[in-house]
Amino acid sequence: MNNKTILLVEDNPDDQSLTLRALKKNNISNEVIVVADGTEALDYLRSDGRELPALVLLDLKLPKVDGLEVLRRVRADPRTRLLPVVVLTTSKEEQDLLRSYGLGANSYVLKPVDFEQFSEAVRQLGLYWLVLNEPPPRNGRTG
Repeated sequence: MNNKTILLVEDNPDDQSLTLRALKKNNISNEVIVVADGTEALDYLRSDGRELPALVLLDLKLPKVDGLEVLRRVRADPRTRLLPVVVLTTSKEEQDLLRSYGLGANSYVLKPVDFEQFSEAVRQLGLYWLVLNEPPPRNGRTG
């Protein structure tokens, strides 16, 4: 799992720490790039010459550019449109769920309040997206 980078897009420092702690607890030792707003996320993903992450964990409630707009722009860009994006949020709003999937989210995960539940959710995300899932080729282009 080590060579696959994770991009964590999260503005709340407590949730950043919680996510990093849960990854470490579950022996997910992948490099994690943390950005605190939607603009930083888009800048990171648009950087020429930089390898795309294997997975984006995207909060919805972000400053500058919100998570739904980040997702819309990721899916509109041929270079990133196949990138796995997991919405990791506290929002239980049906509208957020429907819009996330409508914009192309691969998964929508509610952040559990309890650390053990959250840790287990992160373990399962890591196992699926970084080990089991077969991603499209890095240089693959679709019509």
